[in-house]
Amino acid sequence: MGYNQTCPTRTDVPFVSQYQQVNGVRKKDVDVSREDGRNKLAYCVTDIPPWYLCIFLGTQHYLTAFGGIIAVPLILSQGLCLQHDSLTQSHLISTIFFVSGLCTLLQVTFGVRLPILQGGTFTLLLPTMALLSMPEWACPAWTQNASLVNASSPEFIHVWQSRMQTIQGSIMVGSMFQVLVGFSGLIGIFMRFIGPLTIAPTISLIGLSLYDSAGRSSGTHWAALIVLFSQYLRHVAVPFPTYSKEKKLHTSWLYIFQIFPVLLGITLSWLICHLLTVCNVLPSNPTAYGYMARTDTKGDVIGQAPLFFFPYPGQWGVPSVSLAGVLGILAGVISSMIESVGDYHACARLAGAPPPPRHAINRGIGVEGLGCLLAGAWGTGNGTTSYSENVGALGITRVGSRMVIVAGGFLMMINGLFGKICAIFTTIPIPVIGGMFLVMFGVITAAGVSNLQYADMNSSRNIFIFGFSMFCGLVIPNWITKNPTAIATGIVELDQVLQVLLTTSMFVGGFMGFLFDNTIPGTKRERGITAWNKVHEDDPITTMESRKVYDLPFNLTERFTSSSWVRYIPFCPSYTSSELVSPENSDSLSSIREDERPNVTPIIISVSP
Repeated sequence: MGYNQTCPTRTDVPFVSQYQQVNGVRKKDVDVSREDGRNKLAYCVTDIPPWYLCIFLGTQHYLTAFGGIIAVPLILSQGLCLQHDSLTQSHLISTIFFVSGLCTLLQVTFGVRLPILQGGTFTLLLPTMALLSMPEWACPAWTQNASLVNASSPEFIHVWQSRMQTIQGSIMVGSMFQVLVGFSGLIGIFMRFIGPLTIAPTISLIGLSLYDSAGRSSGTHWAALIVLFSQYLRHVAVPFPTYSKEKKLHTSWLYIFQIFPVLLGITLSWLICHLLTVCNVLPSNPTAYGYMARTDTKGDVIGQAPLFFFPYPGQWGVPSVSLAGVLGILAGVISSMIESVGDYHACARLAGAPPPPRHAINRGIGVEGLGCLLAGAWGTGNGTTSYSENVGALGITRVGSRMVIVAGGFLMMINGLFGKICAIFTTIPIPVIGGMFLVMFGVITAAGVSNLQYADMNSSRNIFIFGFSMFCGLVIPNWITKNPTAIATGIVELDQVLQVLLTTSMFVGGFMGFLFDNTIPGTKRERGITAWNKVHEDDPITTMESRKVYDLPFNLTERFTSSSWVRYIPFCPSYTSSELVSPENSDSLSSIREDERPNVTPIIISVSP
């Protein structure tokens, strides 16, 4: 998809008709305008659809990210000793929805300015869980017994809030590194030494290291899985009544399972569990197999939850800082930055935008760092990053307008303010959540491995690096967990740092891959650096369209470019008249042959949930 692609005229054909042509109406309808449906966008990055379409499509993006967003606090609650406090879990869900919406608005408005959603990330969840697994942070035995937990008691509140405060402080300090790297332009230096053989084990081990959480949840009732809806039914079209001026009231066929696989999978599995609960098919004995599939195990959490819940910074107390936690978060932050760069380029291609220039990438990484800082201050227990699921949704819907993502950001913030809505999410049966984890973690693992397509995997050098890095990422954390006293340097703080880093699979595997890939001799083509850079390189041509897409809003670019010192600021556009293509010679861009452009298939390397 080239960046000089034009959007179709929208005055002749209603949007509903265009949307159906892209998303799978019957074949005879697609054949009428096959070229328009495949090669043109309904709305480009700078277009503003009607307000009702912004709300509808923004809701779609919000629902696409739904599964990943709620997964983070549900997993984190295990380390925070909140398994039996559904009300607090609902507050965490409200907080992460609100902050994700806020960070999305910041990214689209002042960051990279592409239609890209922000949300919680597993890259920070992994070091967080490693920190909480340390002996001093182990949950007291009485918190594992539902009959002994009094969620309103000062003792219980201190147990989970002290852990949350440490996580908050560690994320806030660690995110400052991302802010520095982004706004200083250092991300370009980092990317020179990081290739597919570093990224592949790093991302793959995120999914593999979370297998225990998925197994514990889904193991309580294996029947409630999401695989049926996300894979087998994705090519099944469902009839919907629609209306247009040309065809009046008629039936259209949409591939809703392809658009909302996670949402529909959770909803339908949830509904089945509810029906089985009402009909008393599932056992009522808490120790019996299948009991956790019931929808009434969380009590009256919906009735207890407030109608409105307003998250605010410091709501769980004053954050504290742990050196071990900060260094662990840094490992996650570096991984998050790498994956975000890949997301920016993939998003630009799917949205019909020019490749993001360096200043836009720097600004995007810096704003993501600010987003992590805000997430830490608000107390989500996590940070924010770009969502690859929503980048993929751009290719399905053929709508690249950033105003749609702005609408999605506002919807997430509004959703976070309604406490009872987020309380409903906590009633999802554990087996349904486990089924979601199985699919998501499996996809994350495979997404990491897919980056090896750039490297020469016929090379024994590359096979050794990847295999050894993966194996170390599994063996070393497992051994350290089983032998917690093995690390004894005599310095308590250093012991804690090593404990967290060496029990974080992502760090161990990624570090091994980075070390060997940069020290064992090998050509750039063999290492995959040549193909990797070709996919992510900037286009040498700067166009007026690039200026409209990536420049700062509110005429800030014009104000900045009037000063000569702006060219030294990495996150500010530094356009000059010689760099801009005038309207008279802009037509020459169309003479560039498409086959002269790099033709390597982009891979979205993000591991956001």
